[in-house]
Amino acid sequence: MSNFFICLYLDEDVNVLVADLLKARGFDALTVRDAGQLQASDEEQLAYAVSQRRTLVTHNRSDFEKLIQAYFDTSRTHYGVILAFRRPPQEIAQRLLVILGVAESEYDTGKNTRGEPKMISGILMGNWNISKF
Repeated sequence: MSNFFICLYLDEDVNVLVADLLKARGFDALTVRDAGQLQASDEEQLAYAVSQRRTLVTHNRSDFEKLIQAYFDTSRTHYGVILAFRRPPQEIAQRLLVILGVAESEYDTGKNTRGEPKMISGILMGNWNISKF
């Protein structure tokens, strides 16, 4: 594994099995439940993710798009939000593994899979949506 590592924070609406599947593959995935943040507001969830330098994974597109826009508008830093359509936990985990693998590969080589300069900022800045697969 490289020095580059995306740590994930799974929102309350994401099945905890997703975190278990990612951890089994060696990735850092923390659930809201394990962090003791159950029933916190969306704003509090994002603030917690930021405080822990984690990328938030959620199914709650409408609320988090607004929150991310507010972060951009006020020049606040965050570590990304991945907006995922509801799918079986195994499928979500597989899609996240693709993202994590591509991000690490691009960091290690300095180039993406097409040989172009690396472009991982979209993931980290929250402009990427795993539903595009």
